[in-house]
Amino acid sequence: MLPRALLIKTARRLSTVCLRDTFNRQHTYLRISIAEKCNLRCQYCMPPEGVDLTPRLSLLTTSEILYLGGVFADLGVTKIRLTGGEPLVNKDIVNIVGGLKSIPGIESVSLTTNGVTLYRHLPQLLDAGLDNVNVSLDTFVPQKFSFLTRRHANLHKKVLISIDDAVNSRLKSIKLNVVVMKGINDDEILDFVNFTKDVDISVRFLEFMPFNGNSWNWQKFLPYLEQKNIIENTFGKLTPVVDSAHSTSKNFTVPGHVGTVGFISSITKNFCGGCNRLRLTHDGNLKVCLFGKDEVSLRDVIRSTDSKDEVHDAIARAVKAKAYSHGGVEEIKKGFRRPMILIGG
Repeated sequence: MLPRALLIKTARRLSTVCLRDTFNRQHTYLRISIAEKCNLRCQYCMPPEGVDLTPRLSLLTTSEILYLGGVFADLGVTKIRLTGGEPLVNKDIVNIVGGLKSIPGIESVSLTTNGVTLYRHLPQLLDAGLDNVNVSLDTFVPQKFSFLTRRHANLHKKVLISIDDAVNSRLKSIKLNVVVMKGINDDEILDFVNFTKDVDISVRFLEFMPFNGNSWNWQKFLPYLEQKNIIENTFGKLTPVVDSAHSTSKNFTVPGHVGTVGFISSITKNFCGGCNRLRLTHDGNLKVCLFGKDEVSLRDVIRSTDSKDEVHDAIARAVKAKAYSHGGVEEIKKGFRRPMILIGG
């Protein structure tokens, strides 16, 4: 077996060929959807009629997920985030986390979850090497939670328990993702900011984004600058945090607060220029842009050849075809092909 230092050096050399696009963006972050199923039915994520499930044989297996994780690590990916659907419905989640964390070159493995069952899995996930968790929660009101998720309000308490357990664990970071929708939960923006008063957590407000079947419209849309103004009118001037060039969130400290707030402005001020992210869907398709319509089946490639070179070539072609930006709302509405649950949050 090659020494770790040589493996990483080889990865860096390969990555300059495969994971750098025509706009000189180097891709080091891979989001892998490991489940298309979810125990919630969030309105902005899943169409009201649900989605057709993929035949089992068309889904990536655990061994294929780990194999592709290794391929991307060979090419220079250092960060992996597991998404869904709800990734915790995958019964092999602990083995997947542990397997990915053991791959040379992978520096962090993170999870995005709705939090409903996180409290049950967290001890094992921590032992497997999980580094960071993002929890999606759009309201502190149980009845509104039921409306938004199309599920029983009692599940809301389980999410809050999971957040509390995560905050008090040895995780490196915990973030709370809030999709802001005008007339639905924009009246709770200040409540979410208050939550950061004594809790070391980052609350990130996401602009509502259009996807197949989520009834997006401008009437529900609240731009991030308006969200920021609402906060500053009550809490005073927010102080910018120096973010990574690849950060999707514009982060700020709040006067007198332990935690921070951030804004993910995908619509009004996109961050495409610094994008270093790739996505792998539950059925093995590589998406180089969340909003892009083009996909490349890596599942089909790895099932038809043992040659890593062919996999590298397929990845490189997809990355080289990546556009500079998503082109705005109207272009997104023309181009998207899957509801969010089938892409991976």
